[in-house]
Amino acid sequence: MNNNILKQILKTHCDVELLMADGFDDAVIGIATDFTKPRLIYSVTKCIEILMKDMEYDEAIEYFDYNVSGAFVGELTPIWCWDLY
Repeated sequence: MNNNILKQILKTHCDVELLMADGFDDAVIGIATDFTKPRLIYSVTKCIEILMKDMEYDEAIEYFDYNVSGAFVGELTPIWCWDLY
């Protein structure tokens, strides 16, 4: 994990359960605390860049839409932010 944002979140929120998306640690850009339980916020742009290490852009978008952002895993499901990075 190289993401300093994620490291800081895990340090300051060590007492809460956070659901992390496997393989996307470097795409964490923040945490939402306006819900019943805090949820991690991921940069979609960074997620696509991570996926593009192993696939083409169109494949990465399709994979992300179907397998990542399309998966609801309960109230701790991360938030996917279409950002401007």
